[in-house]
Amino acid sequence: MHELIQKFIENVQQTSWMEYVAVISGIASVWFSRKENILVYPVGLINTIFYVYISIEGSLFGEASVNFYYTVMSIYGWILWAKKDQQHHIVLHITNSSGKQWTQQLLFFAFFYVVIFAALHWAKAAFYANTIPAMDAFASATAFTGMWLMAKKKVESWYWWIATNIASIPLYFIKGYVLTSGYYLILLILAFFGLVEWQRRARAIGQSSKFDFENK
Repeated sequence: MHELIQKFIENVQQTSWMEYVAVISGIASVWFSRKENILVYPVGLINTIFYVYISIEGSLFGEASVNFYYTVMSIYGWILWAKKDQQHHIVLHITNSSGKQWTQQLLFFAFFYVVIFAALHWAKAAFYANTIPAMDAFASATAFTGMWLMAKKKVESWYWWIATNIASIPLYFIKGYVLTSGYYLILLILAFFGLVEWQRRARAIGQSSKFDFENK
């Protein structure tokens, strides 16, 4: 335990300013997401752009692809969350996924896992021996799914974020990014709070819609 703590302190001392900024902006972004605040996207863009560079530097190419995808999806999500109707009301609301949508999510995850795993396995054999295909592919594919669902304000996005964070904690620790590993631990805790908050909001929206329908 003493050696583990010592390693943590040494790695934190060696952490670059870029990783510090990426971590802080990432935590802030998840906080805004939990609150359904559109600032999740502009703040999140700082995090994702920096982590593209950090991930490539650490041979975490699956995570690099995830953060590039985050960057693109942040712009897409920003547009969806900002969209309003003619009465200037927000169009997109937090909802639960249907059975069909759950099937789509699982297929979406499976597709990206297979593609990313195959690419990383080839990269490991060809020129990047430090690559960890299975773990990196899982963290990446769950993150792809979570980001897609968050843009659509689906409660289930938090389940995928929880899976991503659990996989990313040891993944970055092994690579020596101890601060980032701790960052994912914080995100894991926030994800549980986010899940509870979005479940509450989805129920409130469902009850409101039922009330409006019954009074028409």
